[in-house]
Formats: sequence, structure tokens, C-alpha cells
Amino acid sequence: MHFTELDTPALCVDLDVLEKNIDDLQSACNQLEIPLRVHTKTHKTPAIARKQVAAGAIGIVSQKLGEAEAMAAGGIEDILIPYNIVGQAKLARLTHLIQSGQSTITVAADSSATVTGLSQAATEAGCNIRVIVEMDTGGGRVGTQSPTDTLALAQEIDRLPGLEFTGVMTYPSSELARPYLDEVRALAQQAGLPLHMISGGGTGSEKISKSLGCTETRIGSYAYEGMTRVGKREDLDPSRCPLRMLVTVVSVSKPGQTIVDAGMKAFTSYPPMPHGYCLEHPEVFFKGMSVEHGHLDITASEHKFTVGETLCFIPLHGGMTTNLHDRLFAIRNGEVVEEWEVAGRGRAQ
Repeated sequence: MHFTELDTPALCVDLDVLEKNIDDLQSACNQLEIPLRVHTKTHKTPAIARKQVAAGAIGIVSQKLGEAEAMAAGGIEDILIPYNIVGQAKLARLTHLIQSGQSTITVAADSSATVTGLSQAATEAGCNIRVIVEMDTGGGRVGTQSPTDTLALAQEIDRLPGLEFTGVMTYPSSELARPYLDEVRALAQQAGLPLHMISGGGTGSEKISKSLGCTETRIGSYAYEGMTRVGKREDLDPSRCPLRMLVTVVSVSKPGQTIVDAGMKAFTSYPPMPHGYCLEHPEVFFKGMSVEHGHLDITASEHKFTVGETLCFIPLHGGMTTNLHDRLFAIRNGEVVEEWEVAGRGRAQ
């Protein structure tokens, strides 16, 4: 059926645009000869991850353990969880996932407390956990605070039972990270600790990741693009932004305004306004949102909007919007060809 026949609000993805985005970045990484590990926190959909791996990605990144579980169940074989996994409940789930044999799992850590917990869980479960050290090379969020701290934690991982020291990671890849990373590389070599993985990250960072000597680059939001990547609403280009939200006009009672059936629970409350780009009428925009209503400013449009009319928007934030929906409709030439489960949505644990 045609996608405009879907019950609304309906989250859709244009396959031609999505596949072009996937192929274009993979080709760029292939030319640079740097392996691509795709971040899935934007789309949270195993079907899309499988497309990315089929195009040449070496594996994926899942920011949370719950997302990794969903992706492993969806057939993804190599998963990096770049997050400190803390607490008995999560550690039990992690060792269970590793023992299932569904995927090769690597986790990140930035403290002795975290790696001690990982070691205890691995020892009790009788398995090995691959661990990389996350470094703070300017992100100011998490990570070891100096090259010597990085080496000390790497050596602790190497000593602890049940753990396999695999390498290091940084975010974002930046020229500012070069001195830090160069010193870590030298210290590791002196200590006889091989860095099998040096993972750089950030959409658009493939060239600097290669220049820094990373063994892989982690990139995710390129799949959807959207206003958080492209910039201003008027600069959005449907040829590079595949995500679509189909909505229905439910009220035209107030002059200069049209109300659609998708508000913050469909588009997210992520600031700022406007929340999307209308494909049919780019001159209209969201001037506000309530929980279940979208408030469109139509004063610049000559179109006469009617109750029951459908409109299609490119959402402002693809990842946060996707996290609100259970299903994603894959469309090609306007026709719905597949329905995908957004298996990673809501998996914040």
C-alpha cells in the first residue's frame, strides 16, 4: 500500500535515501582504508544494522546493554558497548549475553571499580570479557584523565582474571586527542600491552580517526541525518534525510494554524522549535507542540489545509524520535515494502 494510507502518526524511512547514506559513508571509509563500526543508537533497528554490516561495516556500537541484547537477538555478530557497565543485574545480563554465543561483545571502562566488577562477574560465570579503556581526550564526559591513568587501568585489566585487555577508545576524534593518544600508544608499547583496538568516534570523523592512527571509526547519525546534523530547517534536503513522520490534520478551526495528530510523544520535546520540515509545504512549520498535538504555523502558505489531510515531516532529531516508536515502515517509491521492529527503543537499562 501507499505510505499515506498508514494509520498516523507513522514513522517511515525512505529506503533509497537510507541506502545511499549507508553506501556513501562505507565507500568513504573504504577509500580511507579505515574500518567502520556503525553506531545504532540513532535508528535502534536490527534490520538497518544488518544493512550497514552487509555494506561493509565491521560491527556495531550499542550505547546501552539493552540495545546490545536487542541487536544480538537480531543477528548482529560484533558489538561494542562503549559504556561503564555497573551493578549485579547488568553484569549478570552481560555475562549471559557473552555465554549465549550470539555475538562477540566488547565493553568499555574508565575506572578500577568498573573493571573489578567485570572481573568478578566473569569469574563467577566462567567466561571472559573483552574490555577497552575509554579515555577523556577532551570530551569532558567520562574516561581516564591522563595517558598514565590509561596505562594503569589497562595493566589492571590485563592482570584481573576473566578480562581480556583489547585496546582503547576516545570520543570525539579530534586533533586535540593526538598528543594524548600518541603517549598512550608509546606507554602501551613500553609495557608490552598490544592495542588491538584503537577506536575513534563521531559522525564526520573518519578522516581524523584515520589520521590519528585509529583501527576503526564509530559513526552513527549519518544514517538519518536530520536537522541536528544538517542545520537550519530551510537547509534540509529530503535526498539526504530518509526519516519521515506521516501525520494527519485533525483541526483547522483557528485561523493561521493547523493542528496535526503528533506532538511531543511522537516527535519528542527536544528543543528548539521548529520540530521538523514539511515535505509537501516547506513554508509551514511547527510553532509549538503539546503532548499529543502539533501546532503548525500556516500563515506563509497559500494551501487550504483540510481535516483528514496527511502531511509528511522530516523530524528534528531522528534518534530521539525513533526511540518513541515501536515500528518503522520502510518505503520505496512511496510504497510500504517492509515493517521493522525498533527493537532497541526504550532499552535504556
